[in-house]
Amino acid sequence: MVDPNTESLVDVPFQINRLAHIIHEFNQKWWFDLYTGEKLERNDGELIALMHSELSEGLEGVRKNKMDDHCPQHPNVTVEMADCIIRILDYCAGKGLNVGQALVDKCAYNLIRADHSHEHRKAEGGKKF
Repeated sequence: MVDPNTESLVDVPFQINRLAHIIHEFNQKWWFDLYTGEKLERNDGELIALMHSELSEGLEGVRKNKMDDHCPQHPNVTVEMADCIIRILDYCAGKGLNVGQALVDKCAYNLIRADHSHEHRKAEGGKKF
């Protein structure tokens, strides 16, 4: 098991946040008004719904066991997961969220969560998946 406090993870928050900022730069066209060029206040609910839509498209790709239409070298589910990650990281950078540190912290917490242990999951009422 990986220790989340090891030196190999020290740079992870920085790298994830860096990727989020790069993706956000690629997506600037969605953060400014198409006609006026003014910066938009993007709606959190709309942005999160767009993340959901990518997951739903990925589910449909699994259901139909198909390759992606735009990147035919990849299964559709793989491309839709990439789209979801793009939307998540764009959102986090656009809203100034430190998703890199939160991801590392949450992974560390999940390693010690009682309700994630085999014993708890096997118990009556435990999480089965």
